[in-house]
Amino acid sequence: MPRRIAIIHDWFSVFTGSERVVEQILILYPQADLFSLVDFLPSNERAFLLEKPVQTSFIQRLPFARKSFRSYLPLMPLAIEQFDLSRYDLVISSSHAVAKGVITSPDQLHLSYIHTPIRYAWDMQAAYLREARLERGPISWLTRLILHHIRIWDQRTMNGVDDVATNSQFIARRIWKTYRREAQVIHPPVDLEIFKLYEQKEDFYLTASRLVPYKQVKLVVEAFRQMPSRRLVVVGDGPEQAQVRKAAPANVQVLGYQPTPTLVSLMQRARAFVFAAQEDFGIAPVEAQACGTPVIAFGRGGAVETVRGLNHPQPTGVFFSEQSPTAIVQAVAQFEENAGRIIPLMCRENAERFSSKRFQQEFSAFVEANWDIFCQSRGKGAH
Repeated sequence: MPRRIAIIHDWFSVFTGSERVVEQILILYPQADLFSLVDFLPSNERAFLLEKPVQTSFIQRLPFARKSFRSYLPLMPLAIEQFDLSRYDLVISSSHAVAKGVITSPDQLHLSYIHTPIRYAWDMQAAYLREARLERGPISWLTRLILHHIRIWDQRTMNGVDDVATNSQFIARRIWKTYRREAQVIHPPVDLEIFKLYEQKEDFYLTASRLVPYKQVKLVVEAFRQMPSRRLVVVGDGPEQAQVRKAAPANVQVLGYQPTPTLVSLMQRARAFVFAAQEDFGIAPVEAQACGTPVIAFGRGGAVETVRGLNHPQPTGVFFSEQSPTAIVQAVAQFEENAGRIIPLMCRENAERFSSKRFQQEFSAFVEANWDIFCQSRGKGAH
């Protein structure tokens, strides 16, 4: 195996799904050095970095970067290219924006775990501009020009990646559409030790996520407005929190951010977990299933790979076909009609397909196979 390893991640600001992947890669390769555009992780979320220092880019020191580093998107391609990784044998990029664009030489192996191509530069550009209210005017055209150049850079820098892994078949298709590259699917890990099976369900539904537009939490709240006899609990914070609170009827309780133990308890006790986003993978529905809790999910994106619908002999949830309150209402009714078929133990067993141990085995095999091929191509032994 390579002696000198670098792991580069887009940015460290919160501990969410992509950071869980970095955590598992660090467990596999604790000798690796860490790089990132910025590191603003709070002290209580840094344990997964194994007390390693993070080497950051010039964006770390720019004005207002702590709160608004994403505003420096036009500078991110330049910033990622300034890292000098020439002393490493193996570079592993964890990329949902620009990390895969780091510069490497022919004598280095660059493997990239691509969580997604840059959403707002590719197939989700129109939605991004709409949500940012940038559909018209000079700022809109400047933004479109910036995204145009980022697309050119993004596609060009894919040539520097030797092999690709990703989180779902859904994103593998997006990678093929964007770069014409095959990607090996290695589903991200779920902490099955924290999200334990609990079979005693209570009479409330749960949704939990960052309160941002694409998560569609407002749709879920509106759906439950149309079902006043059913109770919904909303967990999460974000830019839309005030709007969600204002829109919430009496049967919807908006709790905001909750610590992990509280979230786990709610997931364990909920009658079902409602998930209206089109996610790349969607770790929350798997966490819910690990707790033995069924999932009512939008039937596109990663959820169709992690939830077994009613057409499966051992279903773990129900899908709805469009992101609308009416579709969610119908799905809840369909779930209640079929609740007897969805067994908590089956939900748990389905979630166990996404364990941390399984991720480590598959990612390690991915790295080792590529390292062997890389060494053979250079006429050297693999070790």
